[in-house]
Amino acid sequence: MNGMQLTGSQIVIECLKEQGVDTVFGYPGGAILNVYDELYKHKDEITHILTSHEQGAAHAADGYARATGKVGVCLATSGPGATNLVTGIATAYMDSIPIVAITCNVGVSLLGKDSFQEIDIAGVTMPITKHNYIVKDVNNLADTIRKAFVIAKEGRPGPVLIDIPKDVTANKAEFTAQEPKVVKPSEDICEKDLESAVRMIRESEKPYIFVGGGAVLSGASKELYEFVKKVDAPVTDSLMGKGAFPGTDPLYTGMLGMHGTKASNFGVSECDLLIVTGARFSDRVTGNTATFAKDAKILQIDIDPAEMDKNVMIDLGLVGDIKAVLKKINEHLPQQSHPEWMNKIKDYKAKYPLTYHKDVLTGPFAVEEIYRQTNGEAIITTEVGQHQMWAAQYYKYTKPRTLLTSGGLGTMGYGLGAAIGAKTGCPDKIVVNIAGDGCFRMNMNEIATAVRHDVPIIQVVVNNHVLGMVRQWQDLFYDERYSATVLRDAVDYVKLAEAMGAVGLRATTQEEFKECFAKALTCGKPVLIDCMIDCDDKVWPMVAPGAPISEAFDEQDLKAKEN
Repeated sequence: MNGMQLTGSQIVIECLKEQGVDTVFGYPGGAILNVYDELYKHKDEITHILTSHEQGAAHAADGYARATGKVGVCLATSGPGATNLVTGIATAYMDSIPIVAITCNVGVSLLGKDSFQEIDIAGVTMPITKHNYIVKDVNNLADTIRKAFVIAKEGRPGPVLIDIPKDVTANKAEFTAQEPKVVKPSEDICEKDLESAVRMIRESEKPYIFVGGGAVLSGASKELYEFVKKVDAPVTDSLMGKGAFPGTDPLYTGMLGMHGTKASNFGVSECDLLIVTGARFSDRVTGNTATFAKDAKILQIDIDPAEMDKNVMIDLGLVGDIKAVLKKINEHLPQQSHPEWMNKIKDYKAKYPLTYHKDVLTGPFAVEEIYRQTNGEAIITTEVGQHQMWAAQYYKYTKPRTLLTSGGLGTMGYGLGAAIGAKTGCPDKIVVNIAGDGCFRMNMNEIATAVRHDVPIIQVVVNNHVLGMVRQWQDLFYDERYSATVLRDAVDYVKLAEAMGAVGLRATTQEEFKECFAKALTCGKPVLIDCMIDCDDKVWPMVAPGAPISEAFDEQDLKAKEN
């Protein structure tokens, strides 16, 4: 291909191949027709997954990126095609996920004239991308695409959008193939800060380690494990940090924050040093920031200097790639020991386990059964709400990139597209999307995508006929005024699955769920399980909004208070 005259759309395909892209998710239309025509000629090299809606394509690219660690790619046409990607791009932006979204627009001469299906998508997505481009000259196209992949990957990852007017996809330019630039994390870490960090850890008597999504993104699991054992400290994580440190390890105390365990919330409230690896102190984790870890010094390790002192004032910030930083600390830190502190936290774990009603079919039961039947080896995707919290609490994640969930934006409708992306990127893995009935209906049309492309995912709908998490708040804080949260409609999800060509199963008891899931694992097709649970089941423990995390309460506490 060196030094040849190629059209813009040929350049797009050659650049994708150059970057090692083997799968793209998208939906065609008029402005992007030239690119799709070129894709047709290269279908043996690049698989195109046609989703049911562009939002599904963006979530699939995101799920593919989270599951594989590679850059996910989605395509859409101009106007409504491009705006339909917005929620998926914002989801990836909030969780620092590397995707490249390629949209096409009306011809350069028609830009800014309210032409048919024209929208300034670069303007629309400016606040939710790491960077974006509109390429008005075909001579700049190859370099722009190459830059986009580097920006998506380097430092703190994130989404990049490239908008290409239709005439640019037809115009010709000289193209010379290039090896893709290797993006290596920087090893530069301030030595003085490193020494201070080691000193803080050595002086601490009650350290706690808090793991966030950055530890997953930097591939720091091995270094983190060694670090935890060296510091001899208990470990908690955020929703995004799941699996970076194994959830089966005795030092792990469960998630932190609004629906975190009492052991983690009490422990962090009492520690004298909180070591934070790649977490951004989201309000869902900290509760009332004025009281968060109030007795502790805070040591924060993050690749993004903007995260230091943003939500919580810290004592020391180490800016750098977590893998590189932990490697250096491990080299300089002697073995620590905190037997008294570790026993105290162990007692908290024993005293405050997660509990649920064991005799009926519930969300927690379903999640534990999924864990049992998949031996903890599946990739779990979720939507957002109660089922998401149960998936975080009751499935033990032992490896990174195995829980794919919308943490920052909280996007209902995320999980099914993400599951299709994850299964496409990791075909040998079992992929299960756990959804609530409210979330599932947002993008349930993607079941048709799974069938069309023969992507055998398992869709579990935790069906309580309500918007569970919002109703839980109405129950606890709004005097049971269930405004717009009751879904007493007649949707039959089994029939719906069958109508789209998938297998539909229903479970109303624990036994039925066991049988349904066993069948789903062996049938080799997309399967939907309608899992019926009670509308009053809640996620416990809970921290009231604005309260300190040390005031986490559960069902027993609530009953005791009422009596």
